[in-house]
This record gives sequence, C-alpha cells and structure tokens, in this order.
Amino acid sequence: MVKITRLIKNKKFQKIKKYYLNFLKKQEISGEPFYDKLGQLNLFYLPISKYIFKSYKNANKPFVVGLSGGQGSGKTTITKIIKLILKKNYNLNVVNFSIDDFYKTSSQRKKMAKQSHKLFMTRGVPGSHDIELLKKCFYSLNKKKFKSFYIPKFNKSLDEREQRNKWQKITKKPNIVLFEGWCVGSKPQTLKQLKRPINYLEKKYDIKLTWRKKVNNELKNNYNKIFRLIDKLIFLKVPHFKYVYKWRLLQEKKLKIKSKGKKTMNKNEIKKFIMFYERITKEMMKSTKNNYDVVINLDKKHRLTSIRFN
Repeated sequence: MVKITRLIKNKKFQKIKKYYLNFLKKQEISGEPFYDKLGQLNLFYLPISKYIFKSYKNANKPFVVGLSGGQGSGKTTITKIIKLILKKNYNLNVVNFSIDDFYKTSSQRKKMAKQSHKLFMTRGVPGSHDIELLKKCFYSLNKKKFKSFYIPKFNKSLDEREQRNKWQKITKKPNIVLFEGWCVGSKPQTLKQLKRPINYLEKKYDIKLTWRKKVNNELKNNYNKIFRLIDKLIFLKVPHFKYVYKWRLLQEKKLKIKSKGKKTMNKNEIKKFIMFYERITKEMMKSTKNNYDVVINLDKKHRLTSIRFN
C-alpha cells in the first residue's frame, strides 16, 4: 500500500514538474534565467500550495489568498505557479487576477487629477483603482447563486483598460481566488509619518501633503473594505528597495516584447515611476511580522530564499 501511494505521489510530482518547467521556459527571457528551478519548486511552491490547500479545506466559500510585494518581485509569475499546482495537484478550480487590472481609465484619472491632485494622473497608488468595480467582482465571486461574469484587463503599454471583449470570463464558482498586487493588504500611515517627504517626487509636487493624505485615506477606508475579504495574505519581501527599480526594468523589458514595440518606459521614466510606490512599499517591507500570514524572502538573484508562516 505504501509503495502504491509513493508511486502515485511520484507520478503526480512528475506531472507537476513537467507543467512547471514548461511554464518557466515560456517566462524566461534572454540573460535572465530562473535559478534552481526544482529547488524552488520543492522548498517553496509545493509547501505554499499545500498550506493554501489545508487552509481552504474548511471554507464554505471561495477562499481568497492575497499576494503582495514590491514592483517586479515576481507576484504574477508566482501566482501563476501556485495556481498551476493547486489545479494539477489538488484538482481545485482557481481564479487569479491582479489589482492592476482595476486601474481607472485615463479619462477617470484625468478627472481625479483635476479634482484632487495632478499626481493621480499616474496609475499605481490607492485612489487610482476602480474600487467599485473591484467590489462588484468580489460580490460576483461570493454570490450563492453563481452567475458568469467578467473581470477587467488593463493594458500597461497603452496605459488604458482593455476593451470588454478581452476581459477574463469567469464561468464557474472558484474554490480558490488568488488576488495579487503590489499594495494588496497594505496599511495606512500616521499623519506624523506622512509629513516627511520620502523622495524628490513628494518634496517637489506634494508640498501641501494633499496627494499623500488622499492616498492614505483611500487605504484607510475604501481599500481596507476590500483587503478585509482576504483569508490569507502572502508577502514577497525584496532584499532592498533598490531591487524594485532593477526588477521593474526587467518587467518593462518583458512588456516591450509582449507589446510588440508599443511605447514602454525608459530608465529615467521608471526611476520617477517607482517614486509613486516608494512610501507604501517601504512601509510594507518594515511591518512584516504581524501584517502577513506568510512572508517569503527573496535574494538579489530573484530567488526565494526563506519562508515564514506566521
């Protein structure tokens, strides 16, 4: 009996390994390989997926797992790997989407920039997402009498929401929902913390703290209502904020390949762009002990190095 069980497990592992390695092959770009692929699968992706499965078992609704971390930390890739394992190893119906897909349209952001502060023209921070649309999405996922619905898609190379015919159609109620995004689960700061500018962007363009206060209030109120729906929260901790810039450059490189020559950001534009994210990202990196159920540390080569289940 033991031998048969081991054989079944071995066959399952071989199947997962095959799908996993094929997925990574498609993700790799020249000069940026994935390191220690099987080690990462055994030491991190399989245990994380097992943890999610065990946590989900007693849930009588779609179980929501949040996954957050700095820009370029690998949230989307890791989410897809976890989804693959949950589907192939545990036979679960898994839906994944990003908070990035709920960015407001350019016309909505223009309106917000005029009414509140010009920095809201740039997507990214709390306040630049369509929270009402996100609420409707979670409502549709949790509805007892499930009906098919669509989750939006955002095109970063166009800086605009995709046409509805390109949205993700959800036809079946999921067992697991993987909800990823750089600020997912983040907490508001105190007024004292907000007062000191953290970078050149805040110092030059937000002298009266209008933008910072608005972002903080959005976190405290509207975003908090969404984040409370998360059952387990995973955080990817980068070794230093400077790697957010380095890895965001890589992300832009991938985007350039996928978007087939459409406009993408250069180094200086990215440097300015991540200043919008810096305050919240650094705050999330500081407070990992009590805010997250799982903390995964990354090294300089983008590898997962250690995991802590709180």
